Amino acid sequence: MKELFSPPPIVQNQAQRIHELFQKNVVPSYGRFELVLSHGEGSYVWDVNGRRYLDLGSGIGVCCLGHANPDITQALTEQSKKLVHVSNLYYSEPQGHLAQELVSLTGPGKVFFSNSGGEANEGLYKLARKFGHEEGRFEILTATNSFHGRTLAGISATGQEKVKKGFEPMVSGFRHIPYNDLEAVRKAISPATVAVLIECIQGESGINPATPEYLLGLRQLCNEKKLLLLLDEVQAGYFRTGAFASYQRLLENTPAGKDFMPDGISWAKAIGGGYAIGGFWIRAQYADLLSPGTHATTYGGSPLGCAVGLKVLEVIRRDRIQENVRQMGAYMKDRLAALATRFPTIVHEARGYGLMLGVQLAQNIPAFSKGEKPHAVQFVNALHNAGVLTVPAGTHVVRLLPSLNIKKSEADEGLQIIEQVVSSLA
Repeated sequence: MKELFSPPPIVQNQAQRIHELFQKNVVPSYGRFELVLSHGEGSYVWDVNGRRYLDLGSGIGVCCLGHANPDITQALTEQSKKLVHVSNLYYSEPQGHLAQELVSLTGPGKVFFSNSGGEANEGLYKLARKFGHEEGRFEILTATNSFHGRTLAGISATGQEKVKKGFEPMVSGFRHIPYNDLEAVRKAISPATVAVLIECIQGESGINPATPEYLLGLRQLCNEKKLLLLLDEVQAGYFRTGAFASYQRLLENTPAGKDFMPDGISWAKAIGGGYAIGGFWIRAQYADLLSPGTHATTYGGSPLGCAVGLKVLEVIRRDRIQENVRQMGAYMKDRLAALATRFPTIVHEARGYGLMLGVQLAQNIPAFSKGEKPHAVQFVNALHNAGVLTVPAGTHVVRLLPSLNIKKSEADEGLQIIEQVVSSLA
């Protein structure tokens, strides 16, 4: 009887076989969950055993239009029949058009295309150094608990000690200051300071938004001290909050917010809806600082990547996805906040904007007390067992970064499962 109810060996062993492939051949630099995913459609993914999961993480905010989106597939197919790649020694129309779209969504300036958020931030570091070079200024102030990528300069800029361990000495020229503390920025400025770099919403450390006063104060201070104000919008930008830029969402109810403009912005994640592309925007008066020979990339801004990027923007406009982000974001946040009221021993609070949401867990959850892993990881694993994918942030926050076109029925399904898991823990 036991054999009758066992899955076929090819299914039973497939996950184990793939785990072994990784153990033997892939650098073990990730703390991976046990899941082995095979395919997806919309807001769902399936593992190699055929089990379906509702994906409320969307590849850490990358798959903004869901998995296997037919519009993206069409763009990939059509452009791949024309040009996949040409060197940036030449011109190609998709790159110019996508840059034009991003400038129109941001403000007067120019765009450089990269392959990732880490590379985009590297471009901002170089912009700052070029800006201050003649005066001997090179230092960039960044915030504690920030995250700016995994390159050597990226971890030097990041305000979290855990990413730096084993890679000392850090790249010089970065100092960390308390987040949302304008006076701390003012006191930290030295004769070598050339720029301030922040995330308007800190994602990796737990969905922590900047206050409008902080953002406006930074702009005024940078003007006063002749500093560049640089924003890392890799995770929070690109309509994730219900506005194209997260600072636009944070400042929308502030009278002075309509005139706010940074000097540089980095993007990635959602630009290609799953295709690897990043970039950074430079404000008009500094847009030609990186002149020929000062910065380059082999793959950045390829015809294929930019064609996909254009299609993503087309679908976002066509389907009025910005409105969906606001509606579904408010709905999900309210439902999650209700859990904090009903189960305060498990959920402390819900926070965030649009579909960049964080569930702050209680500090000491008895069901997790004997586990070695942080509460956030244990909670995410419990959700995996129930059929939902989310993303941990720090030790006690679970991030929800679903596709921007998530349907209400899908949101309801995910919220119901989260409630069931919270209830079981309580």
